[in-house]
Amino acid sequence: MQTLGNFINGNNVESLSGRVGAVYDPATGEQTKQVCLSSAQETAQAITAAHDALAEWSAVTPLNRSRVMFKFKALLEKNKDELAMLITSEHGKVFSDAQGELTRGIEVVEFACGIPHLLKGEQSMNVGRGVDSFSLMQPVGVCAGIAPFNFPAMVPLWMFPVALACGNTFVMKPSEKDPSVPLKLAELLKEAGLPDGVFNVVNGDKESVDVLLSDPRVQAVSFVGSTPIAEYVYKTGSENGKRVQALGGAKNHMVVMPDADLDLVSGSLMGAAYGSAGERCMAISVAVCVGDEAADALIEKLETEIANMRVGAGHGEGEEPHMGPLISRQHADKVLSYIETGINEGARLVSDGRNFTVTGNEQGYFVGPTLFDNVKPGMRVYQEEIFGPVLSIVRVNTFEEALELVNEHEYGNGTSIFTANGEAAHMYTHQVQVGMVGVNVPIPVPMAFHSFGGWKRSIFGPLNMHGPDGVRFYTKMKTVTARWPKGQQNINHYTMPTMK
Repeated sequence: MQTLGNFINGNNVESLSGRVGAVYDPATGEQTKQVCLSSAQETAQAITAAHDALAEWSAVTPLNRSRVMFKFKALLEKNKDELAMLITSEHGKVFSDAQGELTRGIEVVEFACGIPHLLKGEQSMNVGRGVDSFSLMQPVGVCAGIAPFNFPAMVPLWMFPVALACGNTFVMKPSEKDPSVPLKLAELLKEAGLPDGVFNVVNGDKESVDVLLSDPRVQAVSFVGSTPIAEYVYKTGSENGKRVQALGGAKNHMVVMPDADLDLVSGSLMGAAYGSAGERCMAISVAVCVGDEAADALIEKLETEIANMRVGAGHGEGEEPHMGPLISRQHADKVLSYIETGINEGARLVSDGRNFTVTGNEQGYFVGPTLFDNVKPGMRVYQEEIFGPVLSIVRVNTFEEALELVNEHEYGNGTSIFTANGEAAHMYTHQVQVGMVGVNVPIPVPMAFHSFGGWKRSIFGPLNMHGPDGVRFYTKMKTVTARWPKGQQNINHYTMPTMK
C-alpha cells in the first residue's frame, strides 16, 4: 500500500507520526493508497522551512518570480492528463470535468504571471512642495492554505500561485481524501525552479490545521470548506493575529422567469446541479420558478434529461459518463439521508437517486440524480447545503417573491437569473444579496483576473480569492512620503503637518 507523506524543504518526506488515513477510489469503493496524518511537530517543520526560505525568496525580483510561474504554467499544461487522472481516481469526477478544474486553476497561474504589473502600487508627485508619495506592495510572510476535497487542484491553485508571486512562502494542507495532486504540484514547482522551502505540503487533519492557525510565524491563512469549519478557521486564525480569508458553504438559487428559454434553462440546470455529482460550492441546488406554468414545463424537461443521464466511473472504458460518484461512503450516506428528509418533510420526489448502482462498480459511492418539486422555505433540503446531486424546485408567483426568497437565505455565494427581460435582469443583479451573479449563466465563477467570493455566511473575512483581492490579501501596503530638502533644515513644527 503506497503511503503519501509530506513535501518539505524541496523533498518528499516520510511522516513518522504513526497515523494514516485511507484514500479510496470512489468509483470502486476500494482503498488505493494511504496518507500520513502529520503530527504537530511535522507541521511545524513545514512552517520552519517556509520561514527560513522567506528572506531570500521575498528578495527575488517580481520579474524573476513571474518567470518561475511561467515555467510552472507550462509544466501544468504538459502534465494535465496525468493530473486529471489523479483527480478522477481520488475524487471521482469524470475526466473531462477534472481537466476543466485544472484549466480554471491554470488561469490563476496565468494571472500570477503578471505580478510585476500587479505590484506597481501608486505614486503621486508633488503632494506638497517638493514632497512625493508612493506605495509599496510587500509580502506578508509565511502563508498557509487549507483546501477542500471537491477541487484538489483548482482551489490550491487559487491560493499559492498569487501568494508565491507576491513574494511569500507557503504551506499547503490538502484534503486527506484526495491528497495526491498537491504533492504533484509541489514537484512541478520545484522543476519550474522554485527554491526549496518556498512551497511545502503537509498532509494531516485537525492537528495540522490547528498548528497552522496558531503558529506565530504564519501570517495569513486561506481556507475553503463548509461554513462551520470556515467560522472556526476565521475565529481561531484571527484570534492568533493572522489575516484570514475563509470561504464557507452555499445554497445557490437560479431564478427562472416566465419568459426564460426553457431549453436553455433545463440544459444549464443539468450541468449546474448534477455536474461533479453536485460537489461544487457553486452548484445550483435550487431553481425558483416564477409561475406554475414555467415550473411544470421545466420539470417535464428535466425528467427527460435525467432519464438520459449516464452515471458511472469517470476513468472507465467507453463513452464518458455525465456524472461520477461522490467522494466517500460517508458523504453518500449523508446525501441519501437528505433525500429521505425531503420526502418526510413533504416535498414531491420527482426523480429518485436512492438505491442507485452502476454495473461493474456496485461498491462505488454513487447517488443518482435527484429532483424534488414543491420544496418550501424552512425545509432542511432547502435551507442546508446538501453537496450532492439533489435539485429542488421552489414555486413562487412573482419576481419580487423570488428576490426576497434568495435574499433571506443565510448563504450568499452564487446565484443566477434566466430571463429575456433586461429590466428584470438589471433589478436582480443590483438588488440580490449574493456575491456572484449570473444572467443567463448558470455558474457565474469569475475569471482569474476578477475575484471569487460570496456574501453573508458564505465568506468570513473582507477579501476574496484570486484577482485583485488575492493580491491585496497576500501583500501589505506601505505608503512612503518623501522629501529631499536642500541644505540644513532647523525648523521645529509642533502643529499637525499639512502640505502647501
